[in-house]
Amino acid sequence: MKNILIILISAVLLSACASTPVNDEAAKRKQLQQYKQDLHALEQQISALENELNSAEKEEVIKIRAKELTQQKFENFIEVTGKVEAELDVNVSPESAGVIKEIYVTEGEWVNKGDLIARLNTELLESSIEEIEVQLDLAKTNFERQKNLWDQNIGSEMQYLQAKNNKESLEKRINSLNAQIAMSEVRSPVSGVIDDIFQKKGHIGSPQVPLAKVININKIKIYGDVSESYITKIHKGDKVNVRFPALDESVEASIDQIANTIDPNNRTFRIRINLNNPDNQIKPNLVSIISLRDYVNENAIVVPSLYIKEDFKGHYTYIVEKEGAKNVARKVYLTPGVTNNNITEVVDGLTAGMTIVSQGYNQIADGTFVQIN
Repeated sequence: MKNILIILISAVLLSACASTPVNDEAAKRKQLQQYKQDLHALEQQISALENELNSAEKEEVIKIRAKELTQQKFENFIEVTGKVEAELDVNVSPESAGVIKEIYVTEGEWVNKGDLIARLNTELLESSIEEIEVQLDLAKTNFERQKNLWDQNIGSEMQYLQAKNNKESLEKRINSLNAQIAMSEVRSPVSGVIDDIFQKKGHIGSPQVPLAKVININKIKIYGDVSESYITKIHKGDKVNVRFPALDESVEASIDQIANTIDPNNRTFRIRINLNNPDNQIKPNLVSIISLRDYVNENAIVVPSLYIKEDFKGHYTYIVEKEGAKNVARKVYLTPGVTNNNITEVVDGLTAGMTIVSQGYNQIADGTFVQIN
């Protein structure tokens, strides 16, 4: 701006000089001296005006918004993916091998513990029992006669013992066959829903091949794998939040179990959470997100992470201080701590009661006069 004014003044002077014909050299020199004096006076006036303008600029007030810092509770959470399993999920198989004679349930049907699900073909076992029962009748008759004679001291002890042994042996064989028949009955070991039937009538059933799945999801368990770096921060009984994105629901629960081993493959330890599921909305293998708190400070100074800037000296923010009747922005360096959900804990540099700039911090510098809206 100064250069422009000098050029304009010089142009005016040259124009005036050109318009005034002066032939005397002494007069020209005198006139030149006068112009220089006039130019010097103008430069002083220009400098004074510039100083006034600069002073006005320095005292320009920037409008901002600010808030007072207070101590508050600060928590940090981590999230892990949970695996949902039913508390009761059983594959039911026959205890013996045989052809499946009948299946008494359908998929989706509720069964109680001990209800008959299916039965294997036991015709051969039943025929064997009938045959042995005939032999047993004869053995009982023979035993009774030998016992009567032995009670009268008639006959030999060996004959009595043989008759007794033959009767008891046949009774045990019948009991064994009845036990095999009972093993051919497939009964539900738990109360629940028949979720799947794997075999059909006429198939060969065996203990190695599941016949049906019985599941009860009134109670579920959720497993999560947590990095070993949090092993000192996660404890049994800690409160957690479990979110189910597909259901758009979340529930509060607590950690019921923490594993005593670290998985060597992924360096994690397992936690277990038990939940009641009375409406059966939570299904096994449903995607779940477990939120665990790993840090808490009951009396923390926290600020939005956006307020914290960084330069070559470190992290800083702006606070507002009173200087007489004016508010001045001051640059304060700080030490940030844990950050969670775009909120940062400040462990050093800020204290409760300070006023921090919340809007307009990009328009100010250290020492800027500000007006709090």
